[in-house]
Parts: sequence; C-alpha cells; structure tokens
Amino acid sequence: MTASSSFTIPRLEMDPETGRQLLMVKDKPFLCLAGELQNSSSSSASYMEKQMENLRSMNLNTILMAVSWEQIEPIENTFDFAELEANILLARKYDFKLVLVWFGNYKNGMSTYVPSWVKKDPNRFPRCSIHCPNNDQESIVEVLTPFAKENWNADAKAFGHLMSHIKEIDSVENTVIMVQVENEPGLLGDSRDRSREAQSNWDAGVPKLLLERLAKTTLHPILLSRLPNLPKILQNAALSSSTSDGWIEVFGSQADEVFMADAFSQYVEQVARAGKEAYAIPFFINTWLSCDDVTCLDLEGIPLKHNMTTAAGGGNKPGDYPSGGCCPQMLNVWQQNAPSLDIFSPDIYLHNFQWVCEQYVGQNNTTQRTLVIPEMRRDEYGARRLMLAYGNYNCLAASPFGIDTMKANEAPFSRIFKLLKKVEKPLLKAKPGLETFGFCFDEIDRSRSTIEETRVKIMGDWKIIIKRAHVFGVPGPGCGIVIQEAHDKFLCIGWGYSVYFSHENKQFTGILSAMELDYVNTEDGQGTLKQGRLLNGDETRSGACLTMPNEYPDEGGFPIPITIPSGTAITVCQPYAL
Repeated sequence: MTASSSFTIPRLEMDPETGRQLLMVKDKPFLCLAGELQNSSSSSASYMEKQMENLRSMNLNTILMAVSWEQIEPIENTFDFAELEANILLARKYDFKLVLVWFGNYKNGMSTYVPSWVKKDPNRFPRCSIHCPNNDQESIVEVLTPFAKENWNADAKAFGHLMSHIKEIDSVENTVIMVQVENEPGLLGDSRDRSREAQSNWDAGVPKLLLERLAKTTLHPILLSRLPNLPKILQNAALSSSTSDGWIEVFGSQADEVFMADAFSQYVEQVARAGKEAYAIPFFINTWLSCDDVTCLDLEGIPLKHNMTTAAGGGNKPGDYPSGGCCPQMLNVWQQNAPSLDIFSPDIYLHNFQWVCEQYVGQNNTTQRTLVIPEMRRDEYGARRLMLAYGNYNCLAASPFGIDTMKANEAPFSRIFKLLKKVEKPLLKAKPGLETFGFCFDEIDRSRSTIEETRVKIMGDWKIIIKRAHVFGVPGPGCGIVIQEAHDKFLCIGWGYSVYFSHENKQFTGILSAMELDYVNTEDGQGTLKQGRLLNGDETRSGACLTMPNEYPDEGGFPIPITIPSGTAITVCQPYAL
C-alpha cells in the first residue's frame, strides 16, 4: 500500500465565483454523501466486510469511521495499523471515501478509548478531578486532564504517527479525505476540572494571549447575550499591564466553561498540529451541544419535553454536557486557539436543526463558510433535514449516525442520497444560501392549533414560495432544494411540495415551462441530466405552480387521480412575469 512521492492531497478551496468552500479530492469538487458507523464497528475489518454491500445500497459515497488510540498503539511506541489498512482497502474495493474519527484522549467527554498503559498510570497521565456535591469531596474521573502536557504529548505523538501512515499508504489514492480530531471533548460531571494542574492554571488567571485574541474578534451572539459587557471588559483587560486578570472577573457566570474551553481547545490544537505537520488534509472537531437555551430545544416549532432532552442530550449546565466543548457560546475561544482545525462542527439530534446550523455558519459566524455535521438522526425526520444542510449551509457532509445497524431498504436517507448524487454538479455550482434553498415539511401534528405551511425565499427579482403539496386527500411530509441556475431557470428537486413564483415588479406570474429531468450515466463517468416528460398541465395547475408530488399524493381516496405520483423528483422550471 505504499504511495508514490507525487500526490495531490484532499483540501478545502474557495470558489471565487460562488463563494462556496469546496472539498477538493483529486482536484475535483466532492460532495460527501456520508454516514457514520457505530463507534466500535471499524475496529474489525472482517465485521466491516460484511456490511459493505448494505452500505453501498444506501447510496453513500463516504463513511465516517473511528480509529482508536488503544488499537493503533496498544503498547507504547509500538504501532499497529493492520485493521485500518484493511478498512482502507475495503473502502477502495467498494468505492467509498473515508472520514476518520480520531478517538484519542477524548470521546464523548470521557477517556475510555485510550490505551491501557495510559489508563493504568495516573501519575504520568493525570486525570481530571470533579467536585461531588453529595459528599462535598473531590473525586478523580476517567477523563485525562487537558492541563497536563504529558497527556497531550502522548496523544499528539500517536495522532502524528497515524497521519504519517495515512500519507504513506493513501496520498495517491486519496481514500481518506478528512479527519475529525477527538470526539466531543469536554468535561462531564463538573463545570471545571479541580485537579492540581487545573487549579494552578485557574489561580494564574486568564492568559493575556486569550484576552488579546478575543478582544479582536466578533463575539458570538449567544456569548454576547450572556455577557453584554464582555467586549469592553476584554478591551480593558487586553490593554492592562496586569498579568493576573481573574477568570470570574473577566467572564463572570461563564468563567468555568471558558476556562475549560481554553484548555480543551489548546489541547486539541496540539494534537491537530502534529497531524497537520504529517499530512495536511482537512481537519474538524465535533460538538456535544448544550441544552441551556430552551428556545433551541424544539423540532422546528414543536417543543420537546425538557426532561426528554436533558436525558438524551446531557442537560443544561456545563458538566451535564461536556464543559468546554465547542458549543456556540464557546466557538470564539475554539476558533482563536485551534487554527489547525478547518471546521467546527455540531452533532444534531434533538435541537432545532436550522437554529444550530445558523450558529456555526451564516450570519452568526463570520469566520466559517462551510459546515460538516458528523452525527445526526437517521430517521425520517433527520433524513428530510439533509435537504436543509446541503441546500442552505454549504454543507460538505451531513452524516446520519449508526448506519451499519440499519438495512438499506429501511433507511430513509437512502432515497435522498440517491437524489443528491444526481444533482451534485448544479448544487456545487450555485451560491450557497443565495442561489439554493433547502426546506422540509414534517408529518402534520393534528394536536397543534396552527401549522406553518409556507417557506419563502427571495432569489433576485423572484420570490419563491414553497407550500406543502396537496390537491385532494391527506397532505404528507416533503423536502427539497430549489437551485436558481439562471435568472428565470430553477432546478427543483425532492417531493411533497409546490413552488409558487412571484415577481418583484410584475403583476402577473406564471410557469412558462416545466421539464422533468433524469440522471443518465455517460462514458466519462461524470453523468448528466437528460430531459424527460414535459409537465405543463396538471403538474403546474395550468401555470399556477409547480407540484413536486409524493409517491402517494392523494391518500384521501378521491376517485380522480389528478396528481401523478413522484417520478424522478428532478424538474427544471421556467417562470415568467408580465
């Protein structure tokens, strides 16, 4: 598996025409249609070989898989990459790209995937200590403290060896295209580490460098809402000759979490830097989200029971969720301290999907122009939100978690990934959020008094109005993306919705043409969209709107089948205005 000396590595590259940040693989833009395995699945290549045919049937082109420190360095300074190499060969055989997830020191706020020689030597590899309110004592936990250099040196060395090996065996083929560095780092059980090493750093006060960095950046709206006087405090502290500004003095109620975010981000930077020096492909970090902002704990307007959310998501206080992780309120700290990370990513399960995406890319984030969602729901609800991720937020990869324990024909995302593959070219050529619009409609909750049925987007002179597709019968769920390919040319993909057009300066609008498209393979392997049926009658309601129907559009038993079932789920539509 030895690579040659000449190679082009995967990289992130900004398209000057669209403003879209692209993942370039073999010098071509690549859209990851991804799924993440269960955490222990990739530890056995023989297990993975049994899963490959099923995974191919899910229409994936990318797999996120863990590589654990304990497996590649079972004995200190003795590295074993046999299972990893076997998995890479399997991925090539079945035409998958891989995103590796480094289970180093941190995995879900714990240190359970470190080698036994690390676990059994707490003197050399110190652990965090937390305060136990039940007995008013402190107790060590299975989390290596980020304040001990011996911890990050060992982790960074192992990760550097991993990336060097990947470069050696894969720099020509480019099977491995991105790496997640650690997994949901942070401290569970307490808002901050009480170990001796941590207390020494706490007593020393806020590092001057952190104050200077934060004073120069635009603070995240959530952090500002909690600490409205922070910009002034940071400016004064950065200019002060004092070298011992206290954490509480500067950060008030957020002091413990900022303290831990500063430590974890510096730790991860040490690890990521070692990897970049070995093989500089794109790196990202993922985040176990906090539940402290109740407004974000709903399913697009349907509030969740708070006890359900805290049980599944961790809670609403630092320590209930991993304190110091890259949550939105700590994003500034991570971005300033960890320049070797290219992308800062949320895992989204129970939160309002759009709200979370907006915190990491878009108006709330002036420094990040793309998004990776390493973990998300794998059910129908999650699958529909793939359209939001790829349509609105320049998402490089949105990845349902636990894919290897599902059957492809039962996986809701299989159908959506198949569709997204067909429109990959026009999607990557559009300006994200300006010339693309992703949306979805969930099953109707009859217990709600009001149901939001309209999605609106302005594209140039046109107002795009999306409504749930419904003629007769029972309206169902739906999802889609509208791509503006020219001033009066819109590519509509998906099902379960109708598109209405309104022009800013004209009184009358209608649909001039609607043509169904289908994807066909070409000799060069690139594929193209070919014209199919002309849909200028019932499917446009005589020019009123374009309907992208569901598979079973008229469930109410109306005897006249006026709405045809969904076909290719791809239509190019030309509106006009007089």
